[in-house]
Amino acid sequence: MQNAPPQIVGFIGAILILVAYVAYQFRKMDSAGPTYNLLNAAGAGILAYVALHPLQIGFAILESTWTVVSLFAFVRAVRVRG
Repeated sequence: MQNAPPQIVGFIGAILILVAYVAYQFRKMDSAGPTYNLLNAAGAGILAYVALHPLQIGFAILESTWTVVSLFAFVRAVRVRG
């Protein structure tokens, strides 16, 4: 990802989050499920990376927090279903 333009990388991160959100809104995905939370964690992690280069502190805090919370939710979802 280091050679990819930041706009493309950010676009991919946003698409991952939006896929989860739209699927949830249309009742195609459970917000407590592992897929939803993994998509959110991956998308937010990518956007957090983009926010660090160059540093955009508000965006970095938002996306880093979103990533951590989504990862905890993912682990919980896997444990519940596993």
